[in-house]
Amino acid sequence: MKFITYVLKNNQTGKIYIGQTSNLKNRIDRHNGLLINKSSSFTYKNKGKGKWILIYFEDFEDRKTAKIREKELKSCQGRMFIRSLSR
Repeated sequence: MKFITYVLKNNQTGKIYIGQTSNLKNRIDRHNGLLINKSSSFTYKNKGKGKWILIYFEDFEDRKTAKIREKELKSCQGRMFIRSLSR
C-alpha cells in the first residue's frame, strides 16, 4: 500500500492544510464534506467556507515516512516551500 503526504488550500479563505493518507481522493472528499466524517476537525470547522483544493502531494512506500514528510512540511521551512507553490 502506498501512502501520500498532501497539501490542500482553501480556495476562499486561503488557509493551508497538510496531512497524509492512503486514499487521497477519499480524504479530499472528506475534507470537502462530500463524505460524512468529523475526524478532520480543522477542515470540518471551515465547512461552507470554500472548497479544499490539492496543491501538492508526494508518494511514499510506508506511513512512517509519509508522517515524517508531513512533519517537515509543517515546519517553518516547509511552510515557506508550500507558500512558494501556492502563489
